[in-house]
Amino acid sequence: MYVVTVLLLCVVLPVGSVIVDRATAHAAMPFLALLGAWFVFWSGGVRLVLAGGRQLIQPRFTLKQIFNIASDDPLPIVQELGVANLAAGVAATASIAFPSFVPPMAIVGAIFYGAAGIRHLGDSHRNTNQNLAMATDL
Repeated sequence: MYVVTVLLLCVVLPVGSVIVDRATAHAAMPFLALLGAWFVFWSGGVRLVLAGGRQLIQPRFTLKQIFNIASDDPLPIVQELGVANLAAGVAATASIAFPSFVPPMAIVGAIFYGAAGIRHLGDSHRNTNQNLAMATDL
């Protein structure tokens, strides 16, 4: 389920939204601006809202599946990460209604995902979920 969700939010839905939007309402909008707006909404917004919610409710998933940590000691830290993800995700999701949010949330997303992807690169014992997280982060 994790793989399907990440691929939908990072590839299928942003590209599909651009295609639909380009064919209908925003034919005159520059392609890269349209692509950026939908990536901010789906990948930076919806993905982080879902991740943040899951980290608040099921922090063990992130510990075990993403960070390969069996201990429950870091659960409060994962939940704090969930709050940060949720906050950033809500702002990025709001960018669809407030286009002026797109550039700053794109910067937030680039820094967040770039740093996370680089961190995953340093882990030589990545599992499938970690590889997917790294690839879509980068």
